[in-house]
Amino acid sequence: MTRWRAARPGAARGLSVVLTVLAAALVVAALVLPNTVVGLRPAKFVRIPAEAVIGAAVMLALPRRPRVVLAAVSGAALAAMTVLNLLDMGFNQYLGRSFNLVLDWSLLGDAQSYLEDSLGRTATLAATAGLIVVVLLLFVLLALSMVRLSNLLARHTGTATRGTLVAGVVWITCSSLGLQISGVPIASDRTAAALKIQAHRVSDTLRDEAEFRKVAKVDAFGDTPGAQLVPDLRGKDMIFTFIESYGRSAIEDPIIAPGVDRTLDERTAALAKAGFHAKSGWLTSATYGGSSWLGHSTTMSGLWVNNQQRYRTVMASDHLSLTKAFEKTGAFDTVGVMPGVQKAWPEQSFYGLNKVYNAFELGYRGPKFSWSTMPDQYALQQYQERVHSKKAADGKARMSLLILTSSHQPWAPIPKMVGWDQLGDGSVFKGIQAAGNKPADIIADTTRSRQEYGKSVQYSVTALTQWLERYGSKDTVLVFLGDHQPIARVSGNHASRDVPVAIVAKDPKVLDKVDGWGWTDGLRPAHDAPVWKMSSFRDRFLTAYGSTPHPKRG
Repeated sequence: MTRWRAARPGAARGLSVVLTVLAAALVVAALVLPNTVVGLRPAKFVRIPAEAVIGAAVMLALPRRPRVVLAAVSGAALAAMTVLNLLDMGFNQYLGRSFNLVLDWSLLGDAQSYLEDSLGRTATLAATAGLIVVVLLLFVLLALSMVRLSNLLARHTGTATRGTLVAGVVWITCSSLGLQISGVPIASDRTAAALKIQAHRVSDTLRDEAEFRKVAKVDAFGDTPGAQLVPDLRGKDMIFTFIESYGRSAIEDPIIAPGVDRTLDERTAALAKAGFHAKSGWLTSATYGGSSWLGHSTTMSGLWVNNQQRYRTVMASDHLSLTKAFEKTGAFDTVGVMPGVQKAWPEQSFYGLNKVYNAFELGYRGPKFSWSTMPDQYALQQYQERVHSKKAADGKARMSLLILTSSHQPWAPIPKMVGWDQLGDGSVFKGIQAAGNKPADIIADTTRSRQEYGKSVQYSVTALTQWLERYGSKDTVLVFLGDHQPIARVSGNHASRDVPVAIVAKDPKVLDKVDGWGWTDGLRPAHDAPVWKMSSFRDRFLTAYGSTPHPKRG
């Protein structure tokens, strides 16, 4: 390298200048990088970062060895902050919230599993390996860039000192006067602010863990005897069903809604012809874009379960879930059908389910539909054959919890309805799956993602309501709702967290009990129908159907 520099001094100087400029650009870009996709605007990257000014001043004051060490460590720390910003960006885009440094590392494994189901194992391994390489390169390049810039400052101390003072004065002036470019302040302290936010987030998370434990021990129905729980539903065929990613956007978004609304209206009419009637409203979910289990547990526990730590706390507690209330009566056999569960599921105890059918216990021999292990129609038919068509032991009624998965992203390929008597072992879906869209094609196209999401919701709603029309009885009571809105790329960057909820029954007395709720007649809630927090549903439901509160306090 030395010989090359001696032989080509002009080229060497030019290369050195280019590398220095690139190093400075990389450092400044990392210092001002926003943590949201919508924040990625050119004006965000033409700012003066206070951290660079302060860093330059510190470097100028240090001897060589500590200066180089500090530069390398600072570069690595900046790389770590950049990774956190990028994680924030991804979480905001998909889950509508920032990355939690304490709680969310486990979700990265879920994300990898989702990609494997959607894109295949080979593509996922390649993407994972590529991501690891990029992260390692980021650490190396930022550390080397900081060292290079610190050496440049040391070689030109006088010029660097004057430049640092000028930059400091300019930053203070721009900050004091609020000067902006395209609405973006010129003076930036983005990295310092992000570090402060991360520190507060960690502190808040640790404090929330202790506080939530106390909240979870308080339960308005915790000591209610079984005989005083849901007396007005005794003898009913009770079914609670969650439809994956079924959110307000499905009913109100101008691209998605027309097809979904038409389906809801058609299915309302078909159910009415079969003697069923419905009332519907809105619940504000504790999660957004994913982490469906947070929506499930919030609805059933009556607690606001909006992160993984709260979820673990609730699952380990004796807080009364809505489904467990039915088990506690002693009058209901309780069953779960979980086609999305593919491993041990200790949550069965919290939900009070005597038996759970997971993905491997429903006899499915057809193809997976991306993440979804089987079409909803098949899962419902298996529920019918294995559970619903059989009488419960000891003359009990039955309470069932079903989690439908066909509307899970990436919404490709989507199953199609087939004749209920043609389902067999699911092999009938092989041709439908093969002819469907490829996940990679839908993931990359926002408009198509929205369109296909709407079709998947139509499919899930149709499958569920056709099952009810076909197999429901005078005693069947169906409560179905969404667990959360779809990802921001589909629902929009400022979409609400609301999901539809409906109660369907033949017995008019069942719907009379909730007449005071102000819900809309039919499966499609009106825009101005009541909106409740999802965590309020348990207590409202238990109260409406005659349960007597007996509070339990920790």
